[in-house]
Amino acid sequence: MAQDIQPITDRQRNAAAALRALHERGIFVLPNAWDAVSAAVIARAGAPAIATTSAGVAWSLGTGDGQQLTRDDTIGVIRRIAAVVDVPVTADVEGGYGPAPEDVAATILAAVSAGAVGVNLEDSTAPGGPLFDTGAQADRLRAAREAAQRADLPELVINARTDVYLFGIGAPESRFGEVLTRAAAYAAAGADSLFVPGLLDLPTLTDLVAESPLPINVMAGAGAPSVAELAAAGVRRVSVGSAVAQAAYTLAETAATELLEHGTYTALENALDFGTVQGLLPQG
Repeated sequence: MAQDIQPITDRQRNAAAALRALHERGIFVLPNAWDAVSAAVIARAGAPAIATTSAGVAWSLGTGDGQQLTRDDTIGVIRRIAAVVDVPVTADVEGGYGPAPEDVAATILAAVSAGAVGVNLEDSTAPGGPLFDTGAQADRLRAAREAAQRADLPELVINARTDVYLFGIGAPESRFGEVLTRAAAYAAAGADSLFVPGLLDLPTLTDLVAESPLPINVMAGAGAPSVAELAAAGVRRVSVGSAVAQAAYTLAETAATELLEHGTYTALENALDFGTVQGLLPQG
């Protein structure tokens, strides 16, 4: 089915170049956003780019995580985020909203049209696995790269996610080799970086960085090695998945419990004031 392709603006092309440059000059951190306000707050805190979290987006729309969003759901959120921040936006498009390369291509065209300059594309067919075989996922990544070129944004940063460690695919002793095999195939298909959630062991990461043809992105959170430790291992990019969204929902529960049970407001004392939040968004 034909799909309208919106012209790429200089602003979007510059944002793509900025995101690509971040991967070339050492480690950088992406606290993940799930809606326009969270993205604006994270950008205000100094994030060099905004990455979305599919889990956070899903929860905010009343849906569970795990490829339950529709393409239109995700694209709508990307568009709203890109409209309120001046930093590059890289979008979690899960498995591409369909198994075929054509599905992935349609998703990439829509994401670029919405203002994204980077995407995450995962190789799991469903939560917990199984994974697409290496060749099939390479075809899907190749379709993503070709779609970026059709959209006139060849600079689009494609972060190829592999869930070998996250879902414990295969025998433990085989996982490192499997990730390297996938890294080579994904690089040849046009991926720019390799996202390996579920792997935080520093010696293993050091070895993976040394052998992978792609720079490594990890998913960190409470209890993970520090950013400095990950940098020393050679990791290039750190994101936190749904962790910031979870922390925000925890604060909502804490504040509500205090109000309901004690009638006090301690949990609300350090909140951003109304005017600050209001000022982060375009005013009609």
